[in-house]
Amino acid sequence: MQLDFIDEVRTRSARFAKRIEHLDSEEATKTSLVLPFIQMLGYSIFDPLEVAPEYVADIGMKKHEKVDYALLQENGDPAVLIECKPYGSSLDEPQESQLFRYFTAVTKARFGILTDGVTYRFFGDLDKPNMMDTRPFLEFNMLAFTEHDVEQLKLFTKPDFRLDGLVDAAREMKYATEIKRVLTEEMAEPSDEFVRFIARRVYSGLLTKSVREQFALLIRGAFAGWVNDLISDRLKGALERDVGPSRDPRDDDADDREAAKVAKGDLECTPLELEALEVVRDIVKDLVDGDRITLRPYRHYCSVALDDSWVIFRLRLKTQSLRLILEGDKRRETRLPLDGVNGLHAYTEQIRAALIKRLPDSGEPEMASGVP
Repeated sequence: MQLDFIDEVRTRSARFAKRIEHLDSEEATKTSLVLPFIQMLGYSIFDPLEVAPEYVADIGMKKHEKVDYALLQENGDPAVLIECKPYGSSLDEPQESQLFRYFTAVTKARFGILTDGVTYRFFGDLDKPNMMDTRPFLEFNMLAFTEHDVEQLKLFTKPDFRLDGLVDAAREMKYATEIKRVLTEEMAEPSDEFVRFIARRVYSGLLTKSVREQFALLIRGAFAGWVNDLISDRLKGALERDVGPSRDPRDDDADDREAAKVAKGDLECTPLELEALEVVRDIVKDLVDGDRITLRPYRHYCSVALDDSWVIFRLRLKTQSLRLILEGDKRRETRLPLDGVNGLHAYTEQIRAALIKRLPDSGEPEMASGVP
């Protein structure tokens, strides 16, 4: 998974969190949350050949039924249908949604998304062809996600979208999700069937009702202890790999602080990165005030941003091969060789052009010019 996509997800997540309290309608949800989400996936929301709003098809006796958005393949066929509900609406009855009815009619669409702008539930026709499943195979929450969630979501970005491979991946996600759901339910409240299954393997006596009740309690406790042991073992193994047997216990606090910095992206800039920042400010000094150009340092690279928000380009200065990575069209990166920090001057034209795209007076709609 490329770092730039998870960085973009994190940036948009922070903006979503600020917007949700101001939403009071379905249209506001679409504009402030859903369209930025679609754009994050790499689709041009202003191109009807990629994103078709109010997509129409005839459903049985009903004519001209519409679904909010369709993400289109290059041949014009719908690949993903999206139904939007106002933020905070329940998504628990997908079979009652317009999407469920529409999915049956538009047989070429293999995926559907039901969303309230923050939670995105992905459905397929994995159980029965041309009939949308009642359970999602993937759920992505823009305000609460893991790196693994982002890796799964990235499969639906336009550059990575491969229909045949996605169907297989969706099937794996579905079964993995169902297995987790079953295990979670059994951990919280072991079913009689599960209790009998476990008890028969460890107990040779008669499984009376009182014995099964005792085993139900034992199983809940054993599950909790097992999970705690797994977490402890993983943490212990990670520490041993990182610090080795000669570890000084007094360094624990320093490690905790470093881990927190990495998690927040709050690392200190290196002298080389600060030098690069001054070079960039000099290159664009006639376009914006220098204080508006900032650095966002990470472990392996740094982002140069406008107003600490709109990423202009990324620099990799911590390796021997210095590279300038500029964002290209449709979120694709253009990697350019960089001969030291002063080598940035060789790309003055590209750097200035990238910044101009981020300026509100560039002549392009604000949503199209950066992360909305």
